[in-house]
Amino acid sequence: MKKLHAALFGAILLGGLAACSPLPTLNALSPGSGLRSGSGLAYGDNVRHKLDVYSPEDASASAPVVVFFLGGNWSKGEREDYAFVGRALASRGMVAVIPDFRLHPEVSYPDFLDDSARALAWTVREIARYGGDPKRLFVMGHSSGAYNAAMMALDAQWLAKQGMQPNALRGWIGLAGPYDFLPIENPVTKPVFHFPTTPPESQPINHARAGTPPALLIAANSDKLVDPVRNTRAMAARLRAKEVAVQELYFDKVSHTTLVASLAAPLRFLAPTLDSVERFVHSDGGRITPGKTN
Repeated sequence: MKKLHAALFGAILLGGLAACSPLPTLNALSPGSGLRSGSGLAYGDNVRHKLDVYSPEDASASAPVVVFFLGGNWSKGEREDYAFVGRALASRGMVAVIPDFRLHPEVSYPDFLDDSARALAWTVREIARYGGDPKRLFVMGHSSGAYNAAMMALDAQWLAKQGMQPNALRGWIGLAGPYDFLPIENPVTKPVFHFPTTPPESQPINHARAGTPPALLIAANSDKLVDPVRNTRAMAARLRAKEVAVQELYFDKVSHTTLVASLAAPLRFLAPTLDSVERFVHSDGGRITPGKTN
């Protein structure tokens, strides 16, 4: 009966999401147990160089840390809209960091990658104050945010500018990420990546190489915006060919948008997205078998 009620409530909620702004609705219905322990913290000089931190109630400077990059086609998105992600991760024993970064038309590729790396560098320096262990650092994102996460893990130049190396990351998590999208077809994306002269090095799949952090790649089978075969499946195959550990999952009851929404408490019946992220992070990217230590 509980499952039936959850499904009925979720169906009503999904219908409501189509009629209003979905992310604030999810935030309002997903109080969670994670605490926003830092709000509007500056990691740079720009007005968009701000981030929020969500800590577990019992964080003691040893919790794993997940930096989540928001989606929005590099042209929209606000960190406050993803409070439900921060609360969800914190409720499972992770410290979540959700940064804003500069968007088009203020900037274009690759400026938002510099911002992403800067947010990671801030996290390494400061996160112990919020209960997180900087040596247990993961990056995660949805859609265009998954692109940012992939580039942080795979293309060493961005972290190098901050005095870091990709092995500072214990793993990366991509939800419905675009990893191979040339030639660009989306008219919103074209100016972001300087179409038609988009450089091949802008594509995460071209940076797959040995020695990069383990990956958890999740996609919706019915994704109509980002082809899960060309992107998630192909990226997983390319990484495996380089002997990088990869876990890939495909869910049937979610779309491109509701995949990230399934992290919110009212919609978790759609897919075990949060459970999958929790297992990946707490197993240190698959390095630790449950019940054992590495």
